[in-house]
Amino acid sequence: MIFDSLDELARAAGTELGVSDWLVVDQQRIDRFADATDDHQWIHVDPERAATAQFGRTVAHGFLTLALIAPMTQQVMGVDGVSMVINYGLDRVRFITPVTVGSRVRARVELTTAQAVPGGLQVTRTVTVEVEGAPKPACVAESLLRYVR
Repeated sequence: MIFDSLDELARAAGTELGVSDWLVVDQQRIDRFADATDDHQWIHVDPERAATAQFGRTVAHGFLTLALIAPMTQQVMGVDGVSMVINYGLDRVRFITPVTVGSRVRARVELTTAQAVPGGLQVTRTVTVEVEGAPKPACVAESLLRYVR
């Protein structure tokens, strides 16, 4: 959904904006994230050892799941006529269901609130990262963005 203005975006507060495409979380992505963050815990990067553990295979880092919110939510929403979008941070974040290697995830995006701030608009989005076939989501996060005119 592309909004034509910040006013149009603000009017959408309290609504679900949509759902992203499915994204496969493969071992290569997990390994690249481990390299980028220097977090090489075996549960993420050692398929042989992980096969004998609780989940039977490697598991994506929780922060990888969180980082995937950015590209997935960009599929769901955008705003024309702004000079900049600032990731203002996160409020409540919960990792509920592990994302095992080979899983498909997608983001369901709700525009929770919109508040005028000097020079623009701050929004809170509730982003639910769903795992295909899982009864509970992988992650639920309140993502804050500032749109600057």
